[in-house]
Amino acid sequence: MNRLDKAHEEDFARHVVGARTALRRNAFVLVGDWFAADDLVQQTLIAVYRSWERLDHHRSLSAYTRTVMVRLFIDERRKLRWTRELLQDSLPEPQSAPTPEESARIGDRLLLLKALATLTSRQRGLVYLRYWEDLGTEEVAQIMECSAATVRSSTSRALRILRDRMGGTDLRDGD
Repeated sequence: MNRLDKAHEEDFARHVVGARTALRRNAFVLVGDWFAADDLVQQTLIAVYRSWERLDHHRSLSAYTRTVMVRLFIDERRKLRWTRELLQDSLPEPQSAPTPEESARIGDRLLLLKALATLTSRQRGLVYLRYWEDLGTEEVAQIMECSAATVRSSTSRALRILRDRMGGTDLRDGD
C-alpha cells in the first residue's frame, strides 16, 4: 500500500474522524451486526485510503465512500454466502426493562433486520441506497452498475419480499 504525504495523511485523518460514526451506522444497516459493521467500515476506509490522492475531495468524497462500502458489502457476501451465519437467535438481556412503546419499536426493528437479512446482498444494497440513503434510481444504478429499470424492478421485488416476511407491513414502493 502506498503511503500518502503528510498533508494527505492529515486530510485523510480528518475525513475519518468526521465520517466514521455515520459510516458505522450505515454499515450496520447493510450488515445487521455491529461487529461486522466495524469490519466493513475498516475495509471501506482502507480502500478509500488507497485511492485518496486521486479523489476529488470536495465534490464526491461521501458518494465515493458510500459506493465503496456497498460494493465491498456485496462482494464480501458473495464470498461468504454459505459460510457465515448472520443472525443470532437471542438478544442479550436489557439493563432495565423498556417501556411498552420502546419494546414495540425494538420489536419492529428486529423484525425488519431479520427480514433484511433474508435478502440477497444485492437486494439489501439496493434497499439501503434507495430508502436509507434516499438516492434516486439513476444514482443507485450508477453505484450498482446496472440500469435504472433494473434498480426499479429489483427494488420492487425486494420490497415485496420484505412485505411478505414482515406479515404485510406497509413498505414504500416505487419512486
